[in-house]
Amino acid sequence: MRQIIDSLREDTAGMTPQEALAYMMAKYRGKVALSSSLSYEDQALTHMMVSIDKKARIFTLDTGRMFPETYNLLDNTCMQYGIRIEVFFPDYKKVQEMVREHGINLFYDSVELRHKCCEIRKIEPLKRALEGVAVWVSGLRREQSPTRKDMQMIEWDESDSVIKLNPLIDWSEEQVKRYIKEHSIPYNKLHDKGFPSIGCQPCTRAVGPGESIRAGRWWWEDPNHRECGLHVKR
Repeated sequence: MRQIIDSLREDTAGMTPQEALAYMMAKYRGKVALSSSLSYEDQALTHMMVSIDKKARIFTLDTGRMFPETYNLLDNTCMQYGIRIEVFFPDYKKVQEMVREHGINLFYDSVELRHKCCEIRKIEPLKRALEGVAVWVSGLRREQSPTRKDMQMIEWDESDSVIKLNPLIDWSEEQVKRYIKEHSIPYNKLHDKGFPSIGCQPCTRAVGPGESIRAGRWWWEDPNHRECGLHVKR
């Protein structure tokens, strides 16, 4: 697999995000999927992918704890592009068991319990969503957090046995916002209220002046470990 990743990196070196997407979507036709959290980045990638192929596969994970604004954006995005974003949900039996044992807001009690919640509400549904997928498209950018500074545009995701494509890895926040504005792409209105990164409602807050992009996610934890597990080795 290392040879394949090295070859793909060589083939896509110097490409724009759109060019890299077009290349991978052609090479792995029908087996490329964008996992969208409906962030600025994922909204930009949605626009790029449907511009290349209207039937591009895009899915999102509904944890059951999302903001109303996020649901509105999901609906608006589908209507604007005439697409149907697939929605994957957690196993309700596992959610019920977890809440019964640990409480509805267990994630505040310990890092371990927060990881357990993310495992059930995000990671397990993601594994189902990625079945049959060869290339997982993600909106990760290096400047987002310390845990992402060494990531490459093309990687091998060992945990899910899938090629990971991060087309916007080198883009700045300003580049993403400019693309959103230039193409009149719908975005989450919480961004206008100080929420640069938006996840589950109880685990997301607005950030203050000078705080990092990811400061509003799991703010009670060490910033070097603020990931839900979707984009780290498991």
